[in-house]
Amino acid sequence: MTEIRAEITANVWMVNVEAGQVVAEGDELVILESMKMELPVVAPAGGTVAEVHVKPEDHVNEGDLIVTLA
Repeated sequence: MTEIRAEITANVWMVNVEAGQVVAEGDELVILESMKMELPVVAPAGGTVAEVHVKPEDHVNEGDLIVTLA
């Protein structure tokens, strides 16, 4: 399992994946928004989305779990 965590405190603006979806390295999983900047969170490797831990308008802190890849 690969855990993808927030690198910054931000708001979740958009979630581009759902559980069971196959993703490739570099695919945008989630877009965070901080200080009016869009910050894409990308897959570090290919895999299947096991779980999405956030939804749009959620607030995340640095280190919070966003997506788990299998």
